[in-house]
Amino acid sequence: MPELPEVETVRTGLAPVMEGQVIARATVNRPDLRWPFPERMAERLTGARIDRLRRRSKYILADLDRGETLLIHLGMSGRMTVSGDPLGRFVHDHPMPEKHDHVVFDMENGARVTFNDPRRFGAMDLLPTLEADSHPLLASIGPEPLGNAFNEGYFLAAVKPRRTPIKTALLDQKLVAGLGNIYVCEALFRAGIAPTRRADRISTPRLAALVPIIRDVLTEAIAAGGSSLKDYRQADGELGYFQHNFDVYGREGEPCRTPGCATAIRRVVQSGRSSFYCPQCQR
Repeated sequence: MPELPEVETVRTGLAPVMEGQVIARATVNRPDLRWPFPERMAERLTGARIDRLRRRSKYILADLDRGETLLIHLGMSGRMTVSGDPLGRFVHDHPMPEKHDHVVFDMENGARVTFNDPRRFGAMDLLPTLEADSHPLLASIGPEPLGNAFNEGYFLAAVKPRRTPIKTALLDQKLVAGLGNIYVCEALFRAGIAPTRRADRISTPRLAALVPIIRDVLTEAIAAGGSSLKDYRQADGELGYFQHNFDVYGREGEPCRTPGCATAIRRVVQSGRSSFYCPQCQR
């Protein structure tokens, strides 16, 4: 499932053709995805201007001039791609419609944004903009890891008392927004912390060091266009390539990349998810 870097990359790709632009026509081709679409969604979106395109955790939020916000979640296989962009950044010709093109936005500037989701685990909702932060999907999410609220003081107070594995703590969206399996594995490797170590048994300096490490991993992944493992694509249809920089994720049995260490990367299952780590470099 796309994590923060992938969602941020999609948002950045959509902004030039959607932000500040009017939706000339919205087309909804089925009644639901993960849950039913809002009533009259196509009608409510058609003619609306997108004042701001932002991200909260793993959700894209389009604030409309009508006082509503369109919430978008890509799910496991959702893609938002652009065609016909007048700025010349994307493919100019609109492709033929595909079976799983569930929602299509034809913008007044000539661009078309298509939401394609073969597995239909994605979601869209319309909510009052002023109440967006209290939406059930957003209300309990923690601070953004690239924002000022995610700092050493906050992190230590939130994590140090926890008697759970550090990997489990970092995946808790109530603690920090948008972190997922891939980037937690990579951050813990850089910090030299085993994913199985209990959070309350990690020294304060080692925990504090995770804050800039998490920021660095996410920033590098965004710059690389995210990680393409299965279905993920950027808004221009291109693959992300941060997966080529993975130190541990998906590398079970391969040698550790730390100079002087050739220990095989190990995989363990934690709460139903695979954790990859070097048993020599991570303690």
